Amino acid sequence: MKKLASFTFLVTLLLLAGCGGKEKTKLTVPHETYKLENGLTVVLNEDKSDPIASLVILYHVGSAREVPGKTGFAHLFEHMMFQRSENVGEDECFKYIEGAGGDMNGGTSYDQTIYFELIPKNALELAMWLESDRMGFLRNTVTPQSFALQQNVVQNEKRQMVDNRPYGHTDVVILKNLYPEGHPYSWDVIGEMEDLANATVDDVKEFHKKFYIPNNATLVVSGDFEAEEVKALIEKYFGEIPAGEELKDPEPVTVTLAETKKLYHEDAFARAPQFTMVYPVAEQFTKDSYALDVLAQLLGVGKNSPLYKVLVKEKQLTSNVRIYNQSQEIAGQMQINVTANPSTSLDEVEKAVFEAFERFETEKFTERDLERIKAGIERNFYLMMSSVMYKGFMLALYTEFTGSPDFMLEELEMQRQVTADDVWDVYNRYIKGKNYVATSFVPRGQTDLVAAGSVDAGVVEEDITQATQMEVVAGGEEVIEKT
Repeated sequence: MKKLASFTFLVTLLLLAGCGGKEKTKLTVPHETYKLENGLTVVLNEDKSDPIASLVILYHVGSAREVPGKTGFAHLFEHMMFQRSENVGEDECFKYIEGAGGDMNGGTSYDQTIYFELIPKNALELAMWLESDRMGFLRNTVTPQSFALQQNVVQNEKRQMVDNRPYGHTDVVILKNLYPEGHPYSWDVIGEMEDLANATVDDVKEFHKKFYIPNNATLVVSGDFEAEEVKALIEKYFGEIPAGEELKDPEPVTVTLAETKKLYHEDAFARAPQFTMVYPVAEQFTKDSYALDVLAQLLGVGKNSPLYKVLVKEKQLTSNVRIYNQSQEIAGQMQINVTANPSTSLDEVEKAVFEAFERFETEKFTERDLERIKAGIERNFYLMMSSVMYKGFMLALYTEFTGSPDFMLEELEMQRQVTADDVWDVYNRYIKGKNYVATSFVPRGQTDLVAAGSVDAGVVEEDITQATQMEVVAGGEEVIEKT
């Protein structure tokens, strides 16, 4: 199945809507928002600049809606939703859309699952039919055979993306140590393979029944269309799907660390040591989250940033430093990532990070630096607004998570209003002198390179020569009972 590249990064980027400059730009995003009787939220955005349209459906379900012992279900359904539904045959979704000259894909993160089509405007009804069929008519196609097949697909994906790639276990180690046991962000989106192996068809059907429902989703149509015609099509294809149970939105569950945790892993696939440092921070759509976005860029983005100057220019420990703020629905994290030069001590890397922090405190930053960064964030916002696809993503995200598509404009103003005092405030409250999680991933046999005080992370790497798969019984296409 096609994958949406770097989906988590995409969602993070989409949520960075803000900026600088003293001149306030008047921006409007024309839209009509309404709900069907079954609770499906609909946003229509007419944009006739090109004869194309996008259809985006965002379900308010990701790995954070799972529970311990039953993880990985949201990611599993990302796969199953592309297989078949009651009226769409096996693997025909892509064939229909690509045959019409369009593209489709989807992705799952901690807080949402999103599906989209980018199509010629005359294929919009086709996209609606496909999306409505897998929303309302998928569960009966989840059979023991199809479930076992997708269990194998997910197992193989984990082997490729986690077990058999350099630093693949980093996020898993960080999440388990940054968040307390049972916290919705304490497991990776792909889930625990043991949970998936123990899951039953009834388990996953119940998960779909609970979360993949009209009243837990937002549908956005953006592009070249006639509103009244599209409204009729939406009612035709989605109106008959029954609402599910009423769901409450998750509440923020931010965390603090009682102590710093430093862990290491001898990585069989790593050729150079990598150091990752993570601080718990505020959740999304808060005043702090916007100041944290700016802080991350001041600390490490650009050749004049303190992290780059100390680690790359002066000490030559690495060729690059990555830092980003990831404020999400119920909590957030700021992460610094350094893939060091071969044979470089990660203890020296850690010390250099703190030296860069000290440099930040002593050299500070100018108002011009602040405005430059805010202007860059706003530029990204406008670039995305120029695409019917990204505009569809943004309208879906803001509508589902804030209740209003217009919040994107409110957030733009909030980013504009970030001050130097705001940046210093979040630096002092979330970063300076605070506990953190740090990982040292080093090549096999090079534990002398790990940061001082690190303990073994206890990573269990699957021996692919001993890997087993769920049995998939052959026998042709299964007959299913239609709704």
